[in-house]
Amino acid sequence: MGQKVNPVGFRLGIVKGWDSSWYGGKEFPDKLVEDERIRKYIQARIPKGSIARVVIERTLKRITLTIHTARPGIVIGKGGGEVDKIKEELKKITGKDVQINIFEIKRPEIDAKLIGETIAQQLQARISYRRAMKQAISSAIRVGAQGIKVRVSGRLGGAEMARTEEYKEGRVPLHTLRADIDYAISEAQTIYGKIGIKVWVFKGELYGKRDLSPAAQITAAQSERGGERSDRRGDRGDRRGERGGDGERNDRRRGRNDQNRGGGGQRGGQGGGQRGGQGQGGRKR
Repeated sequence: MGQKVNPVGFRLGIVKGWDSSWYGGKEFPDKLVEDERIRKYIQARIPKGSIARVVIERTLKRITLTIHTARPGIVIGKGGGEVDKIKEELKKITGKDVQINIFEIKRPEIDAKLIGETIAQQLQARISYRRAMKQAISSAIRVGAQGIKVRVSGRLGGAEMARTEEYKEGRVPLHTLRADIDYAISEAQTIYGKIGIKVWVFKGELYGKRDLSPAAQITAAQSERGGERSDRRGDRGDRRGERGGDGERNDRRRGRNDQNRGGGGQRGGQGGGQRGGQGQGGRKR
């Protein structure tokens, strides 16, 4: 079961939350189609924004979008102008007020969607698929992923017959429901045809009951970042303390400075005495 089904849908309500959070009632089909239209519009409107996902929340008169991106500056635009334009255009499409929140992805190397898009761009640039896959895998492992699997299918390298290639490193436990596995599909449009790219990223196991609402997930991610920053600052403080407490280096430097100053005085005295003696001798002559 775990080997065939979509890993994200398989874990909904356990360790994964929904990308659409609203109650539809009889209008459920219309709202579902509208959500898909909004996501396609944003992806087409900002193709170089490195957008991983768009979370949509609805109230009676407002639609709130949370855009997860690795390049918030491109999405926001100069002075926030790009976001304002998107709001106005979405307001015309949906007929409701639109609020847009930007969530920055700090580690794009372990986001399955962004990994797939990166590989697709390299394949379109005629880079070897093996090289692109191995670079993505090594980057993910280096940043902190516990396991990653990448599969590409199509006319690889311009071959006449399509085939499938797969590379894997680490653990990817698809049957374990508490495993936090990110999954995404991307496509590369090459001169030989389309190449499909599938990416699985195992980030670790999650224990205990979790709040899967969009706001709670963003708050949890921000608190994790704050903890990491405080830890880094603590390490820096310790290092500074160690450097400051190393009195031997300071004593050596002071001693050298004192010697240099004292040596200069002696030299000056000797030179002055010699010059003075020579001068007196000259006068006597």
